[in-house]
Formats: sequence, C-alpha cells, structure tokens
Amino acid sequence: MIATRAHRAGVGFMVLAAVQWGLIGIAGRVAMAESVLPTSVAFWRAALGALWFVLHARFTGAKPLRTEDRGRVIGLGIGGVAIMYLAYLSAVRAGGVDLASILLYSAPLWVALGGWWGWGERPQRREILPLALTLVGVAVVALASGDRGTDIPFNGSALGWGLLSGITYALYYFMGRPLFAHNAPSRVLAWALAVGALALAPFADFRMPSPRAWMALGFLSTFCTFGAYLAYAHGVQRLPPSRAATIATLEPVVALGVAYWVWGELLTPLGILGALMVVGGILWSAQLTAQPHPDEVHP
Repeated sequence: MIATRAHRAGVGFMVLAAVQWGLIGIAGRVAMAESVLPTSVAFWRAALGALWFVLHARFTGAKPLRTEDRGRVIGLGIGGVAIMYLAYLSAVRAGGVDLASILLYSAPLWVALGGWWGWGERPQRREILPLALTLVGVAVVALASGDRGTDIPFNGSALGWGLLSGITYALYYFMGRPLFAHNAPSRVLAWALAVGALALAPFADFRMPSPRAWMALGFLSTFCTFGAYLAYAHGVQRLPPSRAATIATLEPVVALGVAYWVWGELLTPLGILGALMVVGGILWSAQLTAQPHPDEVHP
C-alpha cells in the first residue's frame, strides 16, 4: 500500500512537471506579444529563477557548490540556460509553440549522437531503431510546411532555432549529470541560471514590461521553471527513471494542445505524423532505458 501511494504520488509529480514545462512556450509567447524581446524574456526567466533557487538553497541549508565544479556549471549556464532559453523562445516566435516544442524534444537524439561521436559510446542494437524513428520524425517535422492553420508560417529560422534548442538541451545530460551527482540541485541551478542571466543581460531590453508581461514572466520563472524542477525532483524520488522519462514526454503533447486551444496553432498532417514519430521514439527509448539517471533535469 505504501509503495502504491508513493508510485501514485510520483506519477502525479511527474505529470505536474510535464504540464508546467509544456506551458513555457505559452507564457513566453504572451510576454513577447507585449513587445518583450526573446532575449529579455530569457533573461528574466533565468534571473528570477536563479533568485528562487538561491532562496530555496538557503532555506534548505544546501551545501555550497564545489569549487572544482564551477567551470562546468558556468558552461552549463551559458549553453544550457542562455543559449537554450533564447533558442527555444526564438523558435516559438518564428514558428509557433507546436513546432518549437517538438524540435526541443529532439534532445535525446543529440545526446545519443554526441555520446557516439564524442565518447565512442555506440548505442546498443536495440536502441538504434527508436533513435532512427526520432531522427526521421525530426526530419518529417522539418519538411512539413504550408498553411498550418495559424498566423505564424513555417520558416527556416524556426527550424534552426528549434534544432539549436534541442542540441543545447542535450547539454544537461553531458554537463549536468556530473554536477548533480556531487552537488545539491538547488545550488547547481542557482549558479547556472545566474550565469545564464549575466550572459543574456547585455542583449536584454530593460524597458519596463507591461503588467500583463510581468504576469507572464512571473508565471514563467515561478511555475514553469522553479516549480517544475521541484516537481520533477519529487517525481524521480518515487519512480524508476524510465517511467519518469516516459511521463515527462507529456510535455510536447501539453504544449501542442494548449497552443491549439489558445491560438489555433496546428501542424499539418505531415507535421503531426513527424511529431508522433518523435514522441514515439522517445517513449520507446525510455522503455528500453536500463541505467537510471535520477539527477537529470529539464531545462
């Protein structure tokens, strides 16, 4: 009974995290509709998120970040926060929430390819088919063009920014895993978000946002960033990693559903097929995962 309750609680936390992450593009688009630049949205998300994690680390008494890990966390802050946040928001602005969310979830593909090329970690035979399915799905989404039932047309800029967001998201696996293995997550995230905010500051527009934009930015930093990370942390404490990763795949489904409900954004039938292939490949890979990685986090 206790194990069942813990499992149910874990599922609830992971569903909550997926919903929170799925609303990132929605909140970002609302802020950008109020004339806030993508660089400024990314800056405020990182800066306010860092503040929340600093307060959380102090409240929980988390140990300071190890000195030898500061260089790595600075790299994560520049690549996995500054560049990734900006790339994803730029993809949302250029091609809509639906396209951006699917391309962001190409990250597991880049993780596998990077491990193969950079570290010689050849995927196992059973892992090749789901990776191939994800790769073909990304290609199909990229080729899907024409009238998508929205005022935001598909374009090459959206594709480029979306793929960049997926590639930089993969940095959380390459650079984040050793950081979270030896440090409190709140300390790592406080540092990474603060570094990302500093990197974005020279490109941000500090004109006072409208009240509606402030509401979107507050929601983005508090609910979609700080709250989502905490929900994820509680979820992986109660679930096997493969199960947690499978539930997290709800994120692009939530993003696509809300984008259609709010703005009428809809991929073409070919794009929907590609999206299903991407999500299907990730689900397949998650089910095959044998080695747990409980310290992996979402951007």
